Amino acid sequence: MTIFVTGGAGYIGSHTIIELLNNGYDVVAADNFINSKPEAVKRIKELAQRDFVFYEMDVRDSVKLEKVFTENKIDCVIHFAGLKAVGESVSKPLEYYENNLNSAIALCEAMKKHNVSRIIFSSSATVYSGDNTMPLTEDSHTGGCINPYGWTKYMCEQILTDTVNANEGWAVALLRYFNPIGAHESGRIGEDPQDIPNNLMPFVAQTAVGKFTHINVKGTDYDTPDGTCIRDYIHVVDLAEGHVAAVKYIQNQTGVKIINLGTGRGVSVLELISAFEEATGVNIKKENAPRRPGDLPVSYASTEKAKKELAWSAKKTLKEACADSWRWQKSNPNGYE
Repeated sequence: MTIFVTGGAGYIGSHTIIELLNNGYDVVAADNFINSKPEAVKRIKELAQRDFVFYEMDVRDSVKLEKVFTENKIDCVIHFAGLKAVGESVSKPLEYYENNLNSAIALCEAMKKHNVSRIIFSSSATVYSGDNTMPLTEDSHTGGCINPYGWTKYMCEQILTDTVNANEGWAVALLRYFNPIGAHESGRIGEDPQDIPNNLMPFVAQTAVGKFTHINVKGTDYDTPDGTCIRDYIHVVDLAEGHVAAVKYIQNQTGVKIINLGTGRGVSVLELISAFEEATGVNIKKENAPRRPGDLPVSYASTEKAKKELAWSAKKTLKEACADSWRWQKSNPNGYE
């Protein structure tokens, strides 16, 4: 079976390709390297000890998509490609809408033309509205997103839902996942953000390696036990294995399947920093800072449906995720450069 992975050189895409190859799948991948590096592709092949087909391209490019689907017999698609920074989406909304929505549309058009009827979409907990109680289930309220990034995921879910409903025999798994952290245990691949990191863990790790003098804790007055945001931090390898489980699951499904991928446990910003310090022995200097635009106080998953439908659950601990992030950062202080 051949899986087409968009955004395959990215943080989650790279780890997922390794797990797919390790589970015997053939992979065709694409990436435009806007938020990733070609070195990641090389290291995936080294770690998996298997080759795969790779296209340097933008998924919005229908001509190049046609080439992918013509030259390869694609059985299933995993769609990761897209812009993903919450804060940046607030300042660059049009760029986020144009990129994320048009890539989903172009991909569906190519799939329809070539009779590919299975797709797994990299969605997000940001589609859930702020009026929900915790933990978030797949039936929790969606919409009312508080940043453009969340709205793009919400709208892409709708595009895919309508496409699947209009095409008999199609299936989509909308995987709503929470906050990926960690890295491959080898330290060879990991999260390599461009410029200043938008996500907490790479900022912590880069502070530990000396790229920053301190970390700004963005918001200390939330209605949480320690005043900082609470999130569901899931190890990226667990997340990658969740995608492999979804590939197996979706082969015998039709229609729209919505599944959360998380740990089911909320961890605050200060708790994460403390866990990193404990796992690595490195002290992280902190300074309080204003809230980041577009952040909810608390967000963590109910994982019951994933356990039931996918026979999957997160296994790695927060300490393991911190140690793996540090191993990656320490071994690659400048990322893939």
